Amino acid sequence: MKKLVLLGGGYGNMRVLRELLPNHLPDDVTITLIDRVPYHSLKTEYYALAAGTISDQEVRVAFPEHLNLNIVYGEVTEINLEKKEILLSNSDSVSFDDLIIGLGCEDKYHNIPGADTYTYSIQTIGKARDTYQKLNNLPANSIVSIVGGGLSGIELASELRESRPDLIIKLFDRGKTILSSFPERISRYVQNWFNMNGVDVVNEANITKVEDQLLFNNNEPVHTDVIVWTAGIQPNKIVRDLNVEKDKQGRVILTKYHNVPNHENVYVVGDCASLPYAPSAQLAEGQAEQIVMVLTKRWEGKELPQEMPTIKLKGVLGSLGKKQGFGLMADRAITGRIARILKSGVLWMYKFHKG
Repeated sequence: MKKLVLLGGGYGNMRVLRELLPNHLPDDVTITLIDRVPYHSLKTEYYALAAGTISDQEVRVAFPEHLNLNIVYGEVTEINLEKKEILLSNSDSVSFDDLIIGLGCEDKYHNIPGADTYTYSIQTIGKARDTYQKLNNLPANSIVSIVGGGLSGIELASELRESRPDLIIKLFDRGKTILSSFPERISRYVQNWFNMNGVDVVNEANITKVEDQLLFNNNEPVHTDVIVWTAGIQPNKIVRDLNVEKDKQGRVILTKYHNVPNHENVYVVGDCASLPYAPSAQLAEGQAEQIVMVLTKRWEGKELPQEMPTIKLKGVLGSLGKKQGFGLMADRAITGRIARILKSGVLWMYKFHKG
């Protein structure tokens, strides 16, 4: 029996499972999924969990069940490519014939002193729960500073504004305008929403140091009761420690077939993979579909295509609370209620395994 091992139950490896199960897995192949929690988590919705506008149960999706699927719960401590085995903290090692690494990302603190010690996070479901407890136990008129004006920071700030209108919310963004890489229409719309809803956007921010309840912006101290960090990501440390070629962001450089050079049986999916796109759940799923195609052909001894098709991304959708949103679909800017409905629809389709 061939052993296919999946590290991480994120968007990429969930798509692998959906492509192979229940009817497309060869009889001589078994799958072992290794994850530290007993369910798939909707990471794109952690901002709402942290803000307190959805329950913990709403961001969990059960792993599929199949006779040839074995699920191991544990923390990966090392990937040994030469011995073809995965070392776990509280369990026996797991051997593999084929491996798909989808361990996701961690916060990137850019070597800013104190940032990793004095800030809260929404990068894992456990950290999002901790952030929820901290934010929702704050007394009225407390100050919450969110560092990072990307999609996660914007969605957290807007959701928290609706959840806790009594809080003072500051969003620190490095750009001259919010979402400066997006079309001006979207940037202006999001900025206006924050202005109308009392979120203080601090543009051209440069966080130089973080202390307990103190944020230094351009070396000037800013008092705050809680700091939430949404200012960048990097691959999981296990992947950063792998002795393989990586790009400047620490992501693994791959062949066109999504495998590690000189290890055609080892694939990397999602945030840990070096791809010409910004990391996203949508990208991980598109990549996973191609990995399954490559795997299947290799299992069957068939020739691989000379060139792989371009992964087609449908666009980006973001929310501003429960009623408004923004996005880019087919390079077309959309704002308002329609964008929010579209995002809710995409989430519904995903949760019920229809998309």
